[in-house]
Amino acid sequence: MPPVASALRRTILGTLPVMAAASVLAAAQLALAAVSLTQVSADPYTNTTSFHATEVEPDTFASGSTIVAAFQVGRFKDGGASNVGWATSTDGGTTWTNGFLPAITKLATPPGPYDRDTDPSVAYDAKHGAWMISSLPLTTGGGVRGAAVVVSRSTDGGLTWGNPVTVANAGGTSDFDKNWTACDDTPSSPSYGNCYTEWDDFGHSNHLRMSVSTDGGLTWRSSTVPKSTVIGGQPVVQPNGTVVVPIDTGSETKVESFVSTNGGSSYTGPFTIAGISTHREAGNFRSDALPSAEVDGSGKVYVAWADCRFRAGCSANDIVLSASTDGVTWTAPARVPIDGTTSGVDHFLPGLALDPGTSGSSAHLTLLYHSYPNTSCSSSTCQLDVGYVASPDGGATWTSPIQLAGPITLTWLPLTSQGYMVGDYVSTSYAGGKAHPLFMNATAGSCTLGIVTSCHEFAVTTSTGIRAGQATRPLDHATPVPGARSDHPANGPLTAR
Repeated sequence: MPPVASALRRTILGTLPVMAAASVLAAAQLALAAVSLTQVSADPYTNTTSFHATEVEPDTFASGSTIVAAFQVGRFKDGGASNVGWATSTDGGTTWTNGFLPAITKLATPPGPYDRDTDPSVAYDAKHGAWMISSLPLTTGGGVRGAAVVVSRSTDGGLTWGNPVTVANAGGTSDFDKNWTACDDTPSSPSYGNCYTEWDDFGHSNHLRMSVSTDGGLTWRSSTVPKSTVIGGQPVVQPNGTVVVPIDTGSETKVESFVSTNGGSSYTGPFTIAGISTHREAGNFRSDALPSAEVDGSGKVYVAWADCRFRAGCSANDIVLSASTDGVTWTAPARVPIDGTTSGVDHFLPGLALDPGTSGSSAHLTLLYHSYPNTSCSSSTCQLDVGYVASPDGGATWTSPIQLAGPITLTWLPLTSQGYMVGDYVSTSYAGGKAHPLFMNATAGSCTLGIVTSCHEFAVTTSTGIRAGQATRPLDHATPVPGARSDHPANGPLTAR
């Protein structure tokens, strides 16, 4: 077992000397601006069965001046990682403390019973003062299998983490995938203090599963849900206690939602948000059209995903946005105006964020996303960028895009069984009225399985939070291209671990 950092051995990491450029891509003109990035964690593991040093698939959540992030560390080729890492800032993103979850994987300190861990998501239960990192432990005997859904808890502001609490075990032929946790933090809600975890059972046709906790994640009970094939849900909670779960169908051909109005005891649905038309990213890059969801202070729910419906011949993806006030009826997808539809720029892997203290026509939205400046590329020529746009008015208008990182060459990234990987999602959270994006950056290297330090992929955030600039680009409500459809065939039930 390597001498790795744990919750009891924490380090404050310094600022990377990284500068990025801002880009007004739609006009094909560059407006340069300096953006400094801070590295918040690094992969310390040395097992020869993983890619090192790699960190992928980040999620964050913020409450007050505390921001907690979680991500996979030491990615395996065929699913999961050596462990899940965490990074916490208690001063609004100025400084960070980091470590790795205890007692889940055999490489953790202390070790746990599972071979790997994956799919971290972060939540905070304000009523019980409990931070949670939900994750999916994997076993590998007889093939990679989602063995359980667990939550790791912190009651000291995200600075130390306890042994995992089991949400559900995958007995028999069950094989769990793609978990996500959210809590009800509105004191006036009838379900204040409830936390909700969603996942799917790949071993049973990606059937939807939900569970609820009323005691800060210490115990969990199953919810009654419709028999539906799903993947990649992100539950959000409205101020009135209604739980809305935007999610893809198991074949990723439609975005839909499920709704609970009784504190997570049962759910109704599915309710159609929209069909999905997606362009397959070039260069063998791992990217799914999974939804990213947020809720504003009034309860309006926003969902974003990658979609090619506005591009002739499905030549590239835009990021599209839909919204609902009840989780049942949704607006038609509109295009976030990052680039023109003839630009050739491809956009994917969005992470939507919303300042929870804002709402309605004054809601502050941000969108973190990945892109190729030219979608016609190969694994050796594709240039992966990380971009950012914001809206100060509920999505009505948007700022010009800022390039936070890139270009990243795909071969610097771990080549998993589903392609070169930064993760299936990225994340931004608000603290002090500023947006704090967290994503994966990489520097030049030959990322080779089993060769320690051959990869250089790590979790970063902006050194200071970002305030939205002037928003002059209206949300594009154009009519989709007639007959728009994905440029690749629909698959059956999918797994993405």
